[in-house]
Amino acid sequence: MEQVFITGADRGVGFALCEQFAMHGYQVLAGQYMPEWKALEGIREKYPDQVTCITLDVGNTESVKDAVRKTADICGKVDILVNCAGIIRDDTREGFRSTLNTNTVGTLRVTELFLPLMENGKKRLCFFSSEAGSMSMLHRTGDGDSSYCTSKAALNMCVRLLFNELQPKGYTFRLYHPGWVRSYMAGDEKAVRGRYEPEESAQAAYRQFTSSRSYEDALIMTDIKGELWPF
Repeated sequence: MEQVFITGADRGVGFALCEQFAMHGYQVLAGQYMPEWKALEGIREKYPDQVTCITLDVGNTESVKDAVRKTADICGKVDILVNCAGIIRDDTREGFRSTLNTNTVGTLRVTELFLPLMENGKKRLCFFSSEAGSMSMLHRTGDGDSSYCTSKAALNMCVRLLFNELQPKGYTFRLYHPGWVRSYMAGDEKAVRGRYEPEESAQAAYRQFTSSRSYEDALIMTDIKGELWPF
């Protein structure tokens, strides 16, 4: 049984991905930021031998280190790391700080600290990006979206640098644009606007994150339909 660790697993696409991986026979380590949000308990009850919730705040280094230790105690290795945790905040100074610390620095923090657990596994690194991070295809304005767009553009650069370093060592990468999802990224209320439900995006993500490619020496960003996006 292969092991997958998923950040941002409480709700939205991360939650739906936990169920996708569990139903396909994976051992799922679900990074749980909101223990008061009880949705994960349902998946854990449905797949008691496969799903484990691990407390995780990607914005806090000690929390990530603790999650790594707990994961090592449970399974010893991670085959697939899915960086799904993400937020949307306003463009105030605090909003910028929170957004960058979660979406960009948090993703880098999780990836770097989990790498020792991946050395003996499948070495598949998966990242949730966005059209908001595409320098050449961005259609948004700066009206309230600056912190989010900046965080995703910076994330894409971090992934590029990680790819240059780790791909020669046998790591494979997936950079995924999930589409306009009706999610919880802006707060506790699910968005009413959007093109896709979290389950739809999670199904596409699962297929892309688990399948092999003949061109693993190239870093590409793909969307929910499998189409390429420049970034």
